[in-house]
Amino acid sequence: MKKIIHWHNKSQYIAPLSDACRMCAEGSKLVLLATGLCPTNCFYCPISFEKGGKDRIFADEWELESEKDTEKLIQEAENIEATGAGITGGDPLVVWKRVEKYILLLKDTFGTDFHIHLYTSALKNAEHIPSLIHAGLDEIRFHPQPRYWDSMDKNPIKNAIQKTLNTEIDVAIEIPVLPDMEKQILSLIKWANNMGINWINLNELEFSERNHQALENRGYTTKNDISAAVKGSEELAIKILKNISEMNIDMGIHYCSVSFKDGIQLRNRILRRAKNTAKKYDVITNDGTLIKGVIYTSDTSPSALQQLLTTLKKKYNIPDKLIYLDSEKNRIETGAWILEQISQDLRKNGYKCYMVEEYPTADRLEVEKIPLPL
Repeated sequence: MKKIIHWHNKSQYIAPLSDACRMCAEGSKLVLLATGLCPTNCFYCPISFEKGGKDRIFADEWELESEKDTEKLIQEAENIEATGAGITGGDPLVVWKRVEKYILLLKDTFGTDFHIHLYTSALKNAEHIPSLIHAGLDEIRFHPQPRYWDSMDKNPIKNAIQKTLNTEIDVAIEIPVLPDMEKQILSLIKWANNMGINWINLNELEFSERNHQALENRGYTTKNDISAAVKGSEELAIKILKNISEMNIDMGIHYCSVSFKDGIQLRNRILRRAKNTAKKYDVITNDGTLIKGVIYTSDTSPSALQQLLTTLKKKYNIPDKLIYLDSEKNRIETGAWILEQISQDLRKNGYKCYMVEEYPTADRLEVEKIPLPL
């Protein structure tokens, strides 16, 4: 009987485990969305409306203006001290030449040990997979459509999988755990094992703004009031792992929970970015968010903001490293502890003062905004 290893946040696996999964757990995998375009129309696809069906490129939360905008890609990798990248979509093979360029760039910049894996349905441009392998791709994760899970020999991507298995890279399958498809998933696992596939990832099914209606139409519900995960998905994944542990299966099986993605993978990546991008006045929380003081003025012209910055530094004796003009958000930033002391005086003069908590990501998503003084 094979050992089931209980990992982070209910994630479990039977060895071997992909290097990519270990890097994800450390938060050191850059997520490169090569395009939102995809030849399939999976009802459970969680990609957001702003990305899905559109040819947009993102390095984590940082959008690249075009495929030539590679400076942001490299900068984001450096910001999180990335040891690898996961290329996703949409389907990256739709823009395989772009992906080839990115693989070559990342390998050239960070070295051959920089681990790159890619997700694909392989329904378009699968013939170019060898070119991506030659460029330096380390692992490919095929996503077969559910209707083929129990009849993979009839799947149009079988040929692409077979050819890739004859190369030197790791070959995997990754699917969501649909609660009502236990037999089909077990059939897929047995087929993959017989083919010599390295491992299979079972993802907990999750509601998103894009797929919620389709999931509800099929009778799926959330497992509780505080999670977007689908009821029954985790239970089935754990049941499958237990069954597999008692069978003669050689490949690795990894169940990836929603809480693993949010509480481990994303949190650790955000913490890595915070440590490398936080300013001297930012306070880094345990979750990697940044707390700072911000000052807003009615006149947001560059000259007015610059004048306000100069006045604040001089009047309140604030060191340069503890105050900053944020031209992107048209505000002045400083330490929350500094602003708490001077906010009452500033509000008398018509300025709005807040203690803000936001993510250190490129989009700087705001979590909370509290008026000062408290």
